[in-house]
Amino acid sequence: MNSIIQQDKCCYVCGSRGLLHSHHIFAGGKRQLSEKYGLKIWLCPTDHNMSDRGIHFNPTLDSQVKAMAQQKAMDHYGWSVEDFIKIFRRSWI
Repeated sequence: MNSIIQQDKCCYVCGSRGLLHSHHIFAGGKRQLSEKYGLKIWLCPTDHNMSDRGIHFNPTLDSQVKAMAQQKAMDHYGWSVEDFIKIFRRSWI
C-alpha cells in the first residue's frame, strides 16, 4: 500500500499488527483520488468496519482522520486549502 501517512503496517487507531485492512480515507467517487495521492491508512477489522467504533460507523473518527489526511496532503504536496478543495471538493479542516 502506498501511503503518505503511514510507513509502518499497523492499525492507525490502536497500533495492532494482526489482520489489517487498507482504508481509503476519501471514499465513494474520491476513492481513486485517495489511491492516487496516497491517502490511505491501515486499520484492524474492529477499527475499520467490524464494530460500532469502526471508522465506517463513527463519524467523529472519520472526520478526524479526514482532517489529518487533508493536512498531511497539503504539507506533502505543498497545497493550499483552496488547492485541496479543487481536487476533493471540500475541506475537512
